[in-house]
Amino acid sequence: MSSKGYTPHINASAEDFAKTVLMPGDPYRSKLIAENFLENARLVNDVRGVKGYTGTYKGVPVSVMASGMGMPAIGIYSYELFNFFNVENIIRVGSAGSYREEVKVRDIVIAQGACFDSSYDKQFGLGGNFAPIADYGLLSNCAYVAQDLGANYHVGNILSTDAFYGDSENLPEYKKPQKLWSKMGVLAVEMEAAALYMNAARWGKKALAVCTVSDSLVTGESLSADDRQNSFTQMIKIALETAVKCS
Repeated sequence: MSSKGYTPHINASAEDFAKTVLMPGDPYRSKLIAENFLENARLVNDVRGVKGYTGTYKGVPVSVMASGMGMPAIGIYSYELFNFFNVENIIRVGSAGSYREEVKVRDIVIAQGACFDSSYDKQFGLGGNFAPIADYGLLSNCAYVAQDLGANYHVGNILSTDAFYGDSENLPEYKKPQKLWSKMGVLAVEMEAAALYMNAARWGKKALAVCTVSDSLVTGESLSADDRQNSFTQMIKIALETAVKCS
């Protein structure tokens, strides 16, 4: 890495990023956020097609950059942003699958904690089980914003999983992951938040995951592409308003 802050995955200087970064999984969604929500947005990274932009929202500097899918991917990008680019806050904005009947498609889930089935935590050599949690300041401000915007939202535990396609078809119903995690109060499943929370904890930074429920593992309902776009707009506004409150 050079003295300017460049890494193998981010071709930018430390000054190119704001203190707060919104992090969707999809590079095209980072482009959409930059073009439709930020003022004077400029491209600051495009290594491997992982687009990063910096602009302002209501006069506050905000960056947005994709993470890719899964804990290893967000682990790389959040590590580099936290350690080499002076980023203090990362807010993941993504999709999740509902594990509980009361968590409906189109609802917003604000992840107070993130259970996981990954071995990502083993690198820290803790000798026990770590409980990844959100930063309380980001969490509380986000909940207030969601309430003010009239969103249907839930605050609680989610699951970050390594497997999008799980091999559970032949398991009895009571042993399927949705049933097992749901009975412990887990609201929804996604693939990144736990690694983000662990990196933030390790390097003294702040993180939060905010997800739109795109499908339900309870009812089988899922959003169309157009519905996803409309529902994600509310989530993005919530995340941006949270960034302003925490600036």
